[in-house]
Amino acid sequence: MLQIRDNDVIKLIERASYHYHFNIANRVLRPAILQLYLDERTWSFIETFTEKLEVYRSNGYKLDDLYRQIAACARFVATVRNGIHAIKTKVRSDIKAPDRTYREMTVNNLPNNLKVFADILNILYTLLVDFDKKNSGNNNPVFTQIPELESVSRILNSAN
Repeated sequence: MLQIRDNDVIKLIERASYHYHFNIANRVLRPAILQLYLDERTWSFIETFTEKLEVYRSNGYKLDDLYRQIAACARFVATVRNGIHAIKTKVRSDIKAPDRTYREMTVNNLPNNLKVFADILNILYTLLVDFDKKNSGNNNPVFTQIPELESVSRILNSAN
């Protein structure tokens, strides 16, 4: 299996992780986002993608694992996009939460921040597909062997 240690790939993953944690799954939005339905496997892939950077920075990424993590993040993007109204309602109804202005800014910027996250993921996915095609030789590229990737580009591009 192909190992990815490319600096551009790692920088994009770091950028996606930072953006995810500070603009989407932050202290204001996370409680509401966690109420949206995503299966445990998807959450596990998202967690690995956004939180285990140090392990992968030194060891590299297995291409098929990275594809599955991106697919999970794409499912997350679609789920959050479909649940934006519920997220906004939940965040705004939390009258005990301090810093109302920050909460409003955060919830109002969620669609734009989700788009930025999707754009980073799309750039990363495109970079990986190109790498995959160049390095597959006479074999089928890895992305053609993972059915869940069929909708990744559509999901990420529809966030625009």
